[in-house]
Amino acid sequence: MTDPTPYTPPKIWTWNKANGGQFASINRPIAGPTHDKPLPVGRHPLQLYSLATPNGVKVTILLEELLALGHTGAEYDAWLIKIGDGDQFGSGFVAANPNSKIPALMDHSGPKPIRVFESGAILMYLAEKFGSAFLPTEPAQRAECLSWLFWQMGSAPFLGGGFGHFYAYAPFKIEYAIDRYAMEVKRQLDVLDRQLAEHPYIAGEDYTIADMAIWPWYGALAKGLAYGAGEFLQVQDYKNIQRWTDQVMARPAVQRGRKVNRVMGDPASQLHERHDASDFETKTQDKLGG
Repeated sequence: MTDPTPYTPPKIWTWNKANGGQFASINRPIAGPTHDKPLPVGRHPLQLYSLATPNGVKVTILLEELLALGHTGAEYDAWLIKIGDGDQFGSGFVAANPNSKIPALMDHSGPKPIRVFESGAILMYLAEKFGSAFLPTEPAQRAECLSWLFWQMGSAPFLGGGFGHFYAYAPFKIEYAIDRYAMEVKRQLDVLDRQLAEHPYIAGEDYTIADMAIWPWYGALAKGLAYGAGEFLQVQDYKNIQRWTDQVMARPAVQRGRKVNRVMGDPASQLHERHDASDFETKTQDKLGG
């Protein structure tokens, strides 16, 4: 194939702010805060600072699942972090997550607040905090669950930052990049589909944090909701992923969790902040005019 715009990397890379596409305003080559802004703190020990991207949805699903199991200590305040406005670069958020990415969790249940960042780490932390909920304790099953959890952490960047960026968000289309990442995403879908052909859930017979981590990314893709690429990737061919996606979506806690900190799509699917279980009912009444 011929590249219509040949590019030769310079000897020393420099930051061109105008060359970042749709997300140029939130990507930069340096860390640290850009402004002073403390984080709000609600009345619950668990304080979540997030946005309903796939990584954010993982955590709110687990929190709602824990509450559904009767773990009252999992009550939480979910504060909206508007990454398009640069909230993740505020001093308070950077203190909670020096990587300036959502989600970030602060646990105030002990004598000293504990910060947890990276979505996979938050899932493990919460599962272990509440008696290994949704995290098997039998060694082989636990290893399987954690292997799939870390598979997601390593694989999703190829889907989001790789395929999703070049297919949907880059300022111009690059055939080589789209082809390269589409091939990898198709391979990942095949990995999942083969696993789900033999098991009802990702890690085996039981629903675990592995499902909660993988579903927001690959479930959305399977239903054609990610990047408008359903037809391009022929996602309907992955029958086992389709079955699993519907199975997970049918869970009431999943339906609640995916609404929290959501600011896009159908207004009825959005709950910008969550501070109490009754917030879901209030939101429903608002939509019904009640």
